[in-house]
Amino acid sequence: MRRTSFTNDFSWSKSRHEKLQECQRAYYFYYYRSWGGWESGAPKEVRELYVLKKLGNRYTWAGSVVHDAIRDALLDWRAGREVDPAKVEKRALDLMREDFRYSRGKSYWTQKYRKTFSGLVEHEYDEAVPDEAWKQNAETVRSALSWFFSSRWPALVRALKPAQWLEVDAGADFSTFTLDGVKVFAIPDFAFVDAEGAPVVVDWKTGKARDGYDEQVLGYALYVSQRYRLPLEKVRASLVYLNDGAEQQVQVDRDAVEGFKSRFAQSVARMRELLEDPATNTPKGESFFAQTENLASCARCAFRRPCGREQAAAKVA
Repeated sequence: MRRTSFTNDFSWSKSRHEKLQECQRAYYFYYYRSWGGWESGAPKEVRELYVLKKLGNRYTWAGSVVHDAIRDALLDWRAGREVDPAKVEKRALDLMREDFRYSRGKSYWTQKYRKTFSGLVEHEYDEAVPDEAWKQNAETVRSALSWFFSSRWPALVRALKPAQWLEVDAGADFSTFTLDGVKVFAIPDFAFVDAEGAPVVVDWKTGKARDGYDEQVLGYALYVSQRYRLPLEKVRASLVYLNDGAEQQVQVDRDAVEGFKSRFAQSVARMRELLEDPATNTPKGESFFAQTENLASCARCAFRRPCGREQAAAKVA
């Protein structure tokens, strides 16, 4: 069988935009210098950057466990299978224990594990995280799932007819669309058509509300409209804060969409300014990607060691 050759093509996502905003050097490491680090013959530096870029932190880890559990529950309901909330919660917490052991032993350097978890930055840098903080992380997962199963969502989902389902966290290989000639990644956690015939995109959140979430679901709305050929003005968007037990409706109208497109164009232009050859997505040299001056950001960054900021970041952690 002929091996497929991967190419590092230019694309845009909300997370890519945020990475560039936070630190250009981390952006360079994440999207360019680490490329090819999965290959067995990759240079040591590239391999290190690739492993580090895959690490999460305890907050993103909790969110990922919750998202995966809800995704699996939705797919079971879609297939007509029963879902036991107690079993879902137990499975999630058992998985976290396995994840923790894998990460604490830094096994990610030598062993493959599950696709949506590659280890934690807290373990990589031997951060002094109190046991209570780890317990709180598990509680975040438990309480988010508990609220979800007691909310309006299970009944709504079980009542959906087959034609009303659009997708459930379909993944990066599926959830893309093109905007101004640029490939855009937009992966809604859940998308369906409601009883009134309106397409709805949903994003589950385990953290607090923050700036940028509206922008994220606007991208989902554009994606759903384009992929399923649905009128954009009919798309509804919802942010669901699982640990706060709150829902926020995001306005999808002409002004909001035009604002998104304008900010998108500015973001793409800034990314392309850092390319030596935009046609091949070849970046300029590392020196063109400035390190952030915010050491608090460095203290959260997986690249603090190869970036030469490990000691400085430790002082503000």
